[in-house]
Amino acid sequence: MVAGTLTRADLAEALHREVGLSRTESSAIVEQILSHMCDALASGQNVKISGFGSFLLRDKGERIGRNPKTGVEVPIAPRRVLTFRASQMMRDRIVETG
Repeated sequence: MVAGTLTRADLAEALHREVGLSRTESSAIVEQILSHMCDALASGQNVKISGFGSFLLRDKGERIGRNPKTGVEVPIAPRRVLTFRASQMMRDRIVETG
């Protein structure tokens, strides 16, 4: 496999090749899956894909940061961040191919 970025179009093309759906149907399915995942995350749910990993929402509290250039302390507002944690199966696959 060539190093690079896997895109929506690549996923749709793989679905077209391996399942035999039309390119339009394949693209629509990829968009529906991604849209469903985004909606779930936006509503505060975590997304777990067995054998792949989990997309987790974390609330980070307010804290004091420092401007590295000037050294001035500034407050960093509380925020929600999205993190990904790969499953053990995915980690094992990455180690095998790496």
